[in-house]
Amino acid sequence: MNLDFTHQHVVVTGGTGALGAAVVDLLVASGATCHIPAHSAPDPSRFPQAQHERVRVTPGIDLSDEAAVGSFYEKLPALWASIHVAGGFSAAPVAETGLGDFRDLMSTNAATCFLCCREAVKQIRKNGNVGGRIVNVAAKPALVPTAGLAAYAASKAAVASLTVSLSEELAAEGIWVNAVVPSTMDTPVNRKAMPHADFNRWPKLDQVAATIAFLASPQNLVTRGGLVPVYGRS
Repeated sequence: MNLDFTHQHVVVTGGTGALGAAVVDLLVASGATCHIPAHSAPDPSRFPQAQHERVRVTPGIDLSDEAAVGSFYEKLPALWASIHVAGGFSAAPVAETGLGDFRDLMSTNAATCFLCCREAVKQIRKNGNVGGRIVNVAAKPALVPTAGLAAYAASKAAVASLTVSLSEELAAEGIWVNAVVPSTMDTPVNRKAMPHADFNRWPKLDQVAATIAFLASPQNLVTRGGLVPVYGRS
């Protein structure tokens, strides 16, 4: 299927990271204009997409700051879609997990997703009654029990719950809300952290990005409320 985002404006949080950049590549190739909120301006050598005429990076945005997120979205054109890749990860046994660690993950993963979903809905509605798309990123430990990841899993479970709740709330407006649920993805960081793993079993970034791009596309006519596994063979 050929995806067509011609003349569509799409937000990609975490768009300068490994998965986010793969998503931006696909969207731009399909005609989208991508808006990326970022903590700081990316290094062009690591994120060459920043030079593309349809990629607009806005530095200085803290996605856990309610006012900052509201201001970022409010200044955008009416949106077709908002894709929320930004997030964080940490692992520790529960007895070694402080309340601050738990709160940090809930802020980085759950609160940022909530704020971006909320503001995206406001901007999508400015398109009139044409609907739109929201795609979140949960994680396999949110659905499949995994030792040593209680705080992380809880924060991503909140993302999953938010996704299915908003899917019902927004269905009548034609705003489809879905989430992908990755297992360990094949990134340089993960390879370095787990050098003895079988990398062939991990889903590749372009494969996960392709699933996200479809869910966010006008060609996705019926899928909503999905927690879509992107596990590969892992």
